[in-house]
Amino acid sequence: MSPKLKFRVLLSRLLRYFFQGLLILAPIGITAFMLYWGFMTIDNLLPRDLIPEDHPMNFLKYKGVGFAIVLIVIVFVGYLSSSFIIGRLIDMFDHILERTPFIKYIYSSVKDVFDAFVGEKKKFDHPVLVNVYGEDVWEMGFITQEDVRALGLEGYMAVYVPHAYAITGKVFMVRKEKVRPLTNVSAGEAMKFAVSGVLRISRSCRLPR
Repeated sequence: MSPKLKFRVLLSRLLRYFFQGLLILAPIGITAFMLYWGFMTIDNLLPRDLIPEDHPMNFLKYKGVGFAIVLIVIVFVGYLSSSFIIGRLIDMFDHILERTPFIKYIYSSVKDVFDAFVGEKKKFDHPVLVNVYGEDVWEMGFITQEDVRALGLEGYMAVYVPHAYAITGKVFMVRKEKVRPLTNVSAGEAMKFAVSGVLRISRSCRLPR
């Protein structure tokens, strides 16, 4: 084998090893960075600069304390909201914010997004296949509203279709006969497939025909 050919083979192997290593390390690195970013963002919500050095509460300046306090506050507020009196007060405050000009648009939009993912009325827990662009073209989506007759569309439903490799999506109004429920695919698996294009389900799961 000539030196030139040996160099090409070596270079080809190095490139292959590089991309294999990148394939392994990139998801780990991005996941670690996102976790670190989330931790630091929440931890820095505590105004440490306002605490004097000689103050008895100086321990709050340590990393991780702010993160723990924020989690405790969130759990505590959730606990208080479960009581009847506090729950009614929170509902009253919620009603005021949803009626306040300008603020209601921001508050209602943010609230709807959180309700869709973690609320009691989660929107993205009904994965479906939806026929939008053509008879033989199906997209992964999630039913957000089963009846949209209030919009003047009888026999239609609202389906959210995520964009691949993005955090955005579109809501389509489609006829109910163009929607196929996915009973053997979990909402998490459907969302990962819609975003990444890779469906990782057990062999026993079958898509509807």
